[in-house]
Amino acid sequence: MLADVLPSVNAALNGTSAVLVLAGWVAIRRGRRDVHRALMLAAVSASALFLVSYLTRVALTGTHRFPGSGWAKALYLAVLASHTVLAAAAAPMVLRTLFLALRDRLPEHRRLARWTVPVWLYVSVTGVIVYFALYHLAPALG
Repeated sequence: MLADVLPSVNAALNGTSAVLVLAGWVAIRRGRRDVHRALMLAAVSASALFLVSYLTRVALTGTHRFPGSGWAKALYLAVLASHTVLAAAAAPMVLRTLFLALRDRLPEHRRLARWTVPVWLYVSVTGVIVYFALYHLAPALG
């Protein structure tokens, strides 16, 4: 069933986005602007696909509660809270950073990208962590 595979798909898309953002950052540091552009457009695509997939999963199955307790639940909720807050901030940051790059407004793009990249990486990596905690760690604890 679709709802059963979407959590894994979401984690894979988050992980893919993180790898692409990191590779794009390395490419621009090495002066490979065309490679950077391709990697960042791929990262935006992976993140957009994640959002569609995530919203589809939520529509099909609703939200999921962490079934554990104690330190594991506290740690999970702390990561989830920071992930959620920064995910809400990341979307407009990514879109604005992309807009500035596509308009060739590179000084502004660079200034915003210095903030966007770490936030985007954090959201992508913690998305994978939330998935593993919810679908693999919690069942093992419980």
